[in-house]
This record gives sequence, C-alpha cells and structure tokens, in this order.
Amino acid sequence: MNDPERNELMTIIRELSYEEREVTLASGRKSNFYFDGKQTTLHARGGLLVGKAFWDIVKTFGDDIDGVGGLTMGADPIATATSIAAALEGKEVHAFIIRKEPKGHGTGQWLEGRKNLPPGSRVVIVEDVTTTGGSSIKAVERAEAEGLKVCGIVTLVDRQEGAKENIVAQGQVLKAVFTREQVVG
Repeated sequence: MNDPERNELMTIIRELSYEEREVTLASGRKSNFYFDGKQTTLHARGGLLVGKAFWDIVKTFGDDIDGVGGLTMGADPIATATSIAAALEGKEVHAFIIRKEPKGHGTGQWLEGRKNLPPGSRVVIVEDVTTTGGSSIKAVERAEAEGLKVCGIVTLVDRQEGAKENIVAQGQVLKAVFTREQVVG
C-alpha cells in the first residue's frame, strides 16, 4: 500500500468510523470515543484499502501464511478483503470466520472455511478494533483449539488501551494498521 492509499484509508476511517460520544465497549469499559470499524471495512473503497493494508502486514509474518480470520462480525469483511488482496498477488491465503457460539445445527462447527485450512495451517487473526485484546485472545484460543497455528494478530485500529500488552502477555504479537493516536491526531 502506498502513502496516498494509506492517507485515503485514514480519511475514510476518520469520516466513517470515528465518533466522539459516550459508549460502552465490548470490554465493559466506558469511553468518550468510538471506532465503528465496520463502517470502513464494508465501504467499497474502504474495504479495498483495508484488504491491501492488512495484506501488507500479514506478509510480515512470513511467506507461508495459509489463512486470515477472526471473530464474526468485525473480522469477516477484513478476512475476505485480505484474502482477495493476497490472491491479486498470486498467493492463496484463505479467509475464515470464527463463530461466537458453535453452529446450532448441522455440524455444530465453530469455524467457517475449515476445509480450506487443514490442522497445522498457519493463520493470522484479524480485527477491526482492539481495546484490551480480549476478543483477539478468544479468537486465538478458538483457532488453536481447531488445530490452527496462530502467527499473530493484525488490527485496523488499536485504541491503545492495553491490547498490545495483554496480547504479548499471552505470547502473541499485535500489529496495527493505525493507532488511536494516529487517527485522532
């Protein structure tokens, strides 16, 4: 991803995903600002740029990454966009989705896209926003329980509220496309 594209993605995030208002986060914490990453990842141009940005970071984990995915819903468009960006460069990096609950019928599976990722596949967990890292850690645990080898985590925006430290304490790496500080300025 070149600098003009990175700047364009930042503009889209600022315009569509960042809001200053009182909210309760997934972590249970209260905050006076909110990042709704899906507004950017589901935007036509935003999704394209997100895929390119994530693919650039996923490549830093090595040439042998087999898949990208994370907890539904935030990770869903990111995983698909990243997989497509990889395919455009001739790499097969499959997307997968981790359910928050096992499927209630049929196979009862936790992970969608499983046939593309046999046990031992090397994957990267993707997130739209990280705060404390709890969702990322859950995604890592579920992916590992499914026999996947998690090589790291990539987030669109790190709110800089402990996620990196908590994820490192769990033996993982967190890389961010942007930090809160970069977005807010």
